[in-house]
Amino acid sequence: MANQEPNDIDIERIKNHWIETSNDDFRTMNKLFKSKTYNWALFIGHISVEKLLKALYVKLHGRHAPTIHNLYRLAELCEMELTDEYSDWLDTITSFNINARYDDYKKEFYNLCTREYTELWIARIKELRKWIKKMF
Repeated sequence: MANQEPNDIDIERIKNHWIETSNDDFRTMNKLFKSKTYNWALFIGHISVEKLLKALYVKLHGRHAPTIHNLYRLAELCEMELTDEYSDWLDTITSFNINARYDDYKKEFYNLCTREYTELWIARIKELRKWIKKMF
């Protein structure tokens, strides 16, 4: 599928798929937070932002999004004008992907993910999602 020419794919359908699944993941993040599963809430929060960036990429470039997970890099590929604050947020949220998945980092990340820490980052994820959605 990734090797197809832009005119061989349904850009609108792919973009909408990324948005819909991002919204599903966002709802899952909130459920995980309510269940006090803070580390996984932040992991899913990362995925929800990643999918919105990939939807934007598809919209802007008319082709499949790259198979990367680095939010800052995805924002660069979308030629977004990032403040230093948003750049830092994207870098930190990207780390949730690595920290929740790999055994070397899991325990340390789990201990970092207090209710307060998770609330802070969920608020930032919400802000970033609203900002990205304005670009559609």
